[in-house]
Amino acid sequence: MSEYIHLKEANCKNCYKCIRHCPTKSISFSENQAQIISDECILCGQCVIVCPQNAKVIRDDTEKAKALLKGSAPVIASIAPSFAAAFPGIGIRGMEQALKKLGFSAAEETARGAAMVTKQYEELIRNGEQEIIISSCCPSVNLMIQKHFPEVLPCLAKVISPMVAHCRDIKIRIPDVKTVFIGPCISKKAEADEFPEDIDCALSFEELVIWLKAEGIEPSPAEESGESGRTRIFPTSGGILKSMDCVSEEYSYFSVDGHENCISTLRDISVGKISKCFVEMSACSGSCIGGPVTNRERRSPLQDYINVEKYAGKRDFTVNMPAKDRITRTFEPHMHLQTYPNELQLSQILLKMGKNAPEDELNCGSCGYNSCREKAIAVFQGKADLSMCLPFLKDKAETFSSNILRNSPNGIIVLNDSLEVQQINPAALKMLNIKSASDIVGANVVCILEPSAFSEVLRTGRPLRSNRIYIAEYKKYIEQTIVLDKVYRMLLCILRDVTDEETERQKKEEISLKTIEITDKVIEKQMRVVQEIASLLGETTAETKVALTKLKESLEDE
Repeated sequence: MSEYIHLKEANCKNCYKCIRHCPTKSISFSENQAQIISDECILCGQCVIVCPQNAKVIRDDTEKAKALLKGSAPVIASIAPSFAAAFPGIGIRGMEQALKKLGFSAAEETARGAAMVTKQYEELIRNGEQEIIISSCCPSVNLMIQKHFPEVLPCLAKVISPMVAHCRDIKIRIPDVKTVFIGPCISKKAEADEFPEDIDCALSFEELVIWLKAEGIEPSPAEESGESGRTRIFPTSGGILKSMDCVSEEYSYFSVDGHENCISTLRDISVGKISKCFVEMSACSGSCIGGPVTNRERRSPLQDYINVEKYAGKRDFTVNMPAKDRITRTFEPHMHLQTYPNELQLSQILLKMGKNAPEDELNCGSCGYNSCREKAIAVFQGKADLSMCLPFLKDKAETFSSNILRNSPNGIIVLNDSLEVQQINPAALKMLNIKSASDIVGANVVCILEPSAFSEVLRTGRPLRSNRIYIAEYKKYIEQTIVLDKVYRMLLCILRDVTDEETERQKKEEISLKTIEITDKVIEKQMRVVQEIASLLGETTAETKVALTKLKESLEDE
């Protein structure tokens, strides 16, 4: 089913909202991205509706419809009866005029096909062929039964949907025609692909709205033919029952809409809690007028119902019933076999999720699953990651952070943007001679440290690193690093006690200075000695020179 809904991976933000709202949990999560499990998806569109990042994209068949219009065959639109809610006050003739401007040959109401389906349901009831009859108009319900409740398949009415019935009827009446269904449902695209000989293309109301806007076409009311049909009420909750003559007193009749109600009813049927009844079932809350791809720019359940009810008539459409084999169908199970963990495997996964005891299983639903055990099963099946448990991640992060704070040899202080202490670790308490964290948490940092450096970092956003200060009160040298978290406006201060280091440095400096002083004295003394020696040597040399000169002169004279 991923061919009908795909994801823009860049937009998926780890929120798990799609999993939380998926009635069949047919979404897996890996590598920080949600993925639709085609074998389990019922195309209800809930993931599309609830996604806060618009990461789910529905297959757009507009170009396919345009290609049909460019062909030589006439193209007729089959418009779902919920158009009265999506395009209030326009009417079928107004819709037809707008569609003709796009190139369609004509437009008809799918409600005509609904009239045929209704008669077939009545036939099933009269004949009492099934103990329980579930309406088969909603393809998402059909897929839910085929994929998740195959044991209930015998109860599903073996009747084609109004879309198939109407498009099939059009092709019988008009040779070589092409049909395009337009409605509020994603799963109709899959159903249309299942019956390609009857439906050539399926568009959503949203696709039609975008197409009309692009062409500058604004649908407007037009004079109606005066024809009415009570099956126009089909897209509302209980609309099928309102369109039927439920004459058999052997059956009970009730309608169910919304995923949770449908699943609950199917579970009751599967265990034999329900008997001898006709069940109108629709996956969308409020039935088709609550479809996922109706015009989302305007959605008002009450007003939508009123608009559809006003447009519906009291009499049936005049239709020719097709042969039985042309209005019936069969449904095959599409069950996707799943493997499930045994109790030991399940408990091991729960332990990895930090669920050491039943009371640790919060069942908060933040991961998207209804319970911790359901999430653990999904982990076993490869649908979910351990990291999807937010309480587990929170506890893990807090424990890890707490261990760092407790065991760090450096002092750590966390301040808010009012310079109030939010956290302080044992090393900082010892460093600053504070008895207990409660003595300082909530107080301004000025009580323990000079605040100017903190104010400067808060003002500029630039970190201050390895700033060495002397705290006379504690007779300590502290190396201070201050960093601002710009997102949360929190200051992190890391303190390193460098008193011993500074004392040792000062000692070395004193020794160095004394050494230099001594060296200077030695050099000075040595220089005096050298000078004295040089002086003595200078006198002796002069006397010798004088004596030798005289001797030389004496010898020359001789």
